[in-house]
Amino acid sequence: QVQLVESGGGLVQAGGSLRLSCIASGSFFRIESMAWHRQAPGRQRELVAGITRGGAAAYADSAKGRFTIPTDSPKNTVTLQMNSLQPEDTAKYYCTARALTRAGTDFQEYAYWGQGTQVTVSS
Repeated sequence: QVQLVESGGGLVQAGGSLRLSCIASGSFFRIESMAWHRQAPGRQRELVAGITRGGAAAYADSAKGRFTIPTDSPKNTVTLQMNSLQPEDTAKYYCTARALTRAGTDFQEYAYWGQGTQVTVSS
């Protein structure tokens, strides 16, 4: 089992910045990737950005040029630096992780979700 704890959400004015952090803990062999998703009221959940164990980051078109996942974060941690925030970025942001767990000589990969942290951008 993996527990994901997010922090850093809040209220910010348009054009401002926020930094979200997520720490993974629990019983697992290795984290393979971590990512941030978001869901606004009445909209589908969407992938914002993610990073692999090897440090390769990818971003949704809506995040490119404004959001960054630092590649030097501590192990089992993912940070999302959000700049130039706009009202349309208002959503609940969820940290996710794909983790390998070992059962004997076998490994299984599972996906885990955090509880989410609210980001509200006022105009």
